[in-house]
Amino acid sequence: MKQTRAYGSWPSPIDAELAAAHDGAPAYVGYVGAEAWWTEPRPTEAGRRALVRRLPDGEERTVLPAPWNVRSRVVEYGGRPWAGADRPEGPLLVFVDFADQRLYAYEPDTPGAEPRPLTPRSDVGGGLRWADPVVHADRGEVWCVCEEFTGEAPTDVRRVIAAVPLDGSAADDRAAVRELSDGGHRFVTGPRLSPDGGRVAWIAWDHPRMPWDGTELIVADVRADGAFGGARTFAGGPEESIAQVEWAPDGRLLFAGDRSGWWNLYRAAPDAPESARPLCPRDEEFAGPLWQIGLNWFAPLDSGLVAVVHGTGSSGLGILDPETGEVVDTAGPWTEFAATVAAHGPRVLGVAASPRSGYEVVELDTGTGHARVVGAAHGDPVDPAYYPEPQIRTFLGPAGREIHAHVYPPHHPGHTAPDDELPPYVVWAHGGPTSRSPLVLDLAIAYFTSRGIGVVEVNYGGSTGYGRAYRERLREQWGIVDVDDCAAVALALADEGTADRNRLAIRGGSAGGWTTAASLATTDVYACGTIIYPVLDLTAFASGGTHDLESRYLESMVGPFAEVPGRYAERSPLANADRITAPFLLLQGLDDVVCPPAQSEEFLARSERRGLSHAYIAFEGEGHGFRRADTMTRALEAELSLYAQVFGIELAGRVPTLELDK
Repeated sequence: MKQTRAYGSWPSPIDAELAAAHDGAPAYVGYVGAEAWWTEPRPTEAGRRALVRRLPDGEERTVLPAPWNVRSRVVEYGGRPWAGADRPEGPLLVFVDFADQRLYAYEPDTPGAEPRPLTPRSDVGGGLRWADPVVHADRGEVWCVCEEFTGEAPTDVRRVIAAVPLDGSAADDRAAVRELSDGGHRFVTGPRLSPDGGRVAWIAWDHPRMPWDGTELIVADVRADGAFGGARTFAGGPEESIAQVEWAPDGRLLFAGDRSGWWNLYRAAPDAPESARPLCPRDEEFAGPLWQIGLNWFAPLDSGLVAVVHGTGSSGLGILDPETGEVVDTAGPWTEFAATVAAHGPRVLGVAASPRSGYEVVELDTGTGHARVVGAAHGDPVDPAYYPEPQIRTFLGPAGREIHAHVYPPHHPGHTAPDDELPPYVVWAHGGPTSRSPLVLDLAIAYFTSRGIGVVEVNYGGSTGYGRAYRERLREQWGIVDVDDCAAVALALADEGTADRNRLAIRGGSAGGWTTAASLATTDVYACGTIIYPVLDLTAFASGGTHDLESRYLESMVGPFAEVPGRYAERSPLANADRITAPFLLLQGLDDVVCPPAQSEEFLARSERRGLSHAYIAFEGEGHGFRRADTMTRALEAELSLYAQVFGIELAGRVPTLELDK
């Protein structure tokens, strides 16, 4: 018999500390010889990223002890931070340490060995940074992306493809790093060497484009002295996004491009761009937004088959036969595969999750068709009966446009609410905004739904996973389409009797923080909101107030500043702070260089002058995206307390009361 208690007051075993401890996902999988390796979040170890390997006997071993933190800061969002080479005497690891951003080499199986630096320090601006390494032991080098600051401003930076000596001769000598590309492009990915060693391919793009707007696939020759020559654009351009390039075993190029309106996989002879043909032409995505250098959605197998992460609004792992165009998907409980995949012989490694399990490392044996978990295995920290039961929904927004969303109703195995009560709901707006919310188990969502507060994730216009036309709905419409779509979904839930119209809230981080603040300023839909490391001032953001990658992002999202300066002020939550009447919680990392604290502090000052009910919590040592367990615990508890106070909920259990100022 279920007990009857008001929504939001249900007791739950999922507390904030538990949710924080399970935040994050494995990433950047790869094989070193026959061993599977990956990075793994450690929220309880100051948020570091550990590197983990699976030994032949199945043991998972952390390769580097704390405080080593395998994480790159290239383009601030980072990129692939490690590579390995298999040798008779044991693996050779090359990795980036977050603390100083230097590239290190390490032989983990050599007794007494310690990581040794391969690259020098730089005190100029953001220093020297590295990402997307590939070890070429036969050449005595590691090829990677080098990001070098030339001044103190965040846009005083150049990026080149570089060769770093493995002997450590560049550890104190920048001149010993060999530059392979000419620096003619603002952004580059790591190079991919052809099977015969004669050619190399990479992706490049320039301001004001973002990588999902338009990129170029560059092919060059590798000369006898190891230098690149004859670089030429093979595919792509201002209106086509090439998201990944690899070489097939037979020496042909494989690349993911969206010339059809969807990221599909193409194959071409390296001397004949006109020979490019789609291998599996479908209205679905075989790639995604290149937010980090080194993300990948496909991996060629020695057999000629290709492992592909693909789907519409979700992603599965399949094996593509390039000769027939057929894809056979992996059997198993997983409904979402991340943008990381690797192959070794007939084996394929990926990271996958589902609404009933968090992200775990999965390996597929293409010979047998059997898939199994090989690392970071999901273990239920509480009875799964407390997990939410999501619904995939499509709503109609303004002008009848479709809006994709995931609805997580309140759910508890032992409690229900009175028949005459409707539940409060929180709209979750994802970051990016060129991104999406995947349908996977998130204990932060369960933290609310198991207490009787519903959650709806809105993949508003501009989200990825639904084709180029859907993501371009946000072009010059940021602050309008995203706000309208979130409001339309919230109101639709209220109109159909799913949610309480008077107890709707909105929350989001980064671009989702912008959508949250803009929604509070321009609509009367929400009773309160949680704004997390947000964009609040478009003019400042476009005038050197952010990092290089996104410094001209707003030209497509809002419009060229020189042509529409008024639009920047009209849409900014900072300029419209006087229109906000709902209470809000503002959460900010003090080390955030993407959305600096100055914007939040000015927004806060204006709110205080108006006597608006609010709370502000700033976190030392946190950047753009919280990673420490204590930070995430405090943030979740503060958010729940805000909703309890605004919605009139009497919480079960002890949750610190958030002090709201005026």
